[in-house]
Amino acid sequence: QVQLVESGGGLVQAGGSLRLSCVASGRTINNIIMGWYRQAPGHQREPVATIVGSGRSTVADSVKGRFTISADSAKNTVYLQMDNLKPEDTAVYYCNLNPGPFHVQFWGQGTQVTVSS
Repeated sequence: QVQLVESGGGLVQAGGSLRLSCVASGRTINNIIMGWYRQAPGHQREPVATIVGSGRSTVADSVKGRFTISADSAKNTVYLQMDNLKPEDTAVYYCNLNPGPFHVQFWGQGTQVTVSS
């Protein structure tokens, strides 16, 4: 059974940094798409960044240059380094494991990030 456990959220002032971690169990993260999504109150869940294995990554335009996604296959963990945080980054951040088309995706329970102005 796949489980994703996020940590690292919290309250930070604008301009500050946080690093989110997502530990996966029940499946290796090698060669599959791992991602971070976020959902702010009253908004739909949106993609923030994705990575395949410890290689190819993408980030949303809204966080480009500020957020970095990385993975440690030995620890089966994905990270989201968030720098120069803005109040509009306030949301619940979710880790996602996507095995590919026609397969079930898995989600973590979410971790709250709050950025004060």
